[in-house]
Amino acid sequence: MEDSGKITLEEIQYPIAAYVRSYEAYIASILQSPNRYVSSITDYILSHRGKQLRPLLVLLSAGLFGPISERSYVGASLVEMIHTASLIHDDVVDEAYVRRNAPSVNALWRSRTAVLIGDFIFARSYHTCLQRQGWDMLTEVTRSIHEVSEGELIQTEQSEKLEMTEAIYYDIIYKKTAALLGACAATGAISVGADPEHVDRLRQFGDHLGIAFQIKDDILDYSPMSETGKPSGGDMRERKITLPLLYVLDHSSVREREKLIAKLSNVRQAPENVDYLCRAAIEGGGIEYARKCMTEYKDKALTYLEGYPESDILRSLHLFAEFVLSRNK
Repeated sequence: MEDSGKITLEEIQYPIAAYVRSYEAYIASILQSPNRYVSSITDYILSHRGKQLRPLLVLLSAGLFGPISERSYVGASLVEMIHTASLIHDDVVDEAYVRRNAPSVNALWRSRTAVLIGDFIFARSYHTCLQRQGWDMLTEVTRSIHEVSEGELIQTEQSEKLEMTEAIYYDIIYKKTAALLGACAATGAISVGADPEHVDRLRQFGDHLGIAFQIKDDILDYSPMSETGKPSGGDMRERKITLPLLYVLDHSSVREREKLIAKLSNVRQAPENVDYLCRAAIEGGGIEYARKCMTEYKDKALTYLEGYPESDILRSLHLFAEFVLSRNK
């Protein structure tokens, strides 16, 4: 079980542990194929899924408003499998051969197969949702998917132009990460028939928590590989300007800013520039500033849970928010 400080996923899942087990059986069943080759790939994917925070958020949000039902499993599987398929496709595009300290799908089965299995997972998730009359949940989730794609495109543009601002940064991370987390929380509420007002409140909870989640990821990019399992400075190697470096750029003299941008612009030809940029962001207060912003968004997210009756599930949603920010990978 993953551990983030004193909070564990087991503790968060405790009020709905039986439903989590049922969900595991459910998602394994919908990805089954009569073809042994396809099943061997989906079995591998299911056994290397990481923390599964997104489906957990769907189930907790459902449990806040009513008994968790099969529709809740449909919604949870929809967001998890769409996210999983997106990661598989990302690994192909990035030519990444490791995912969560294990070989990626494209490393084991070639890129063509990885793209096709990603498509298979997308299609199976959509088809299952529609079979279960999940139009309302599918509408919620697909709204976030086009946001994710647009966010990635904007970030790609910015990595070429190197003209990032805080407004653009927050637009990118809302679209890339927060929109899907908001959809998770809203989908859980939708799955048990919550009123639109409550659906919107849970969406806002997920949106704000998702922004904090991505800022945390951006901070972790400055941590050593021994802690995160990933090389530090990965974003800068791709010429991405995230909040810690952006803060330093915005608070540097014109001359120093030009020097930093020049280092970043040339990072593909001079990888050693990454260490210089990391030090500049850390020593210039960028990490401290990013942590402050992250905490503010988490605190704002929790305001959307105010007014709901005290319960074990409400407590788990609070723990979920703390877990997201205290993780070290």
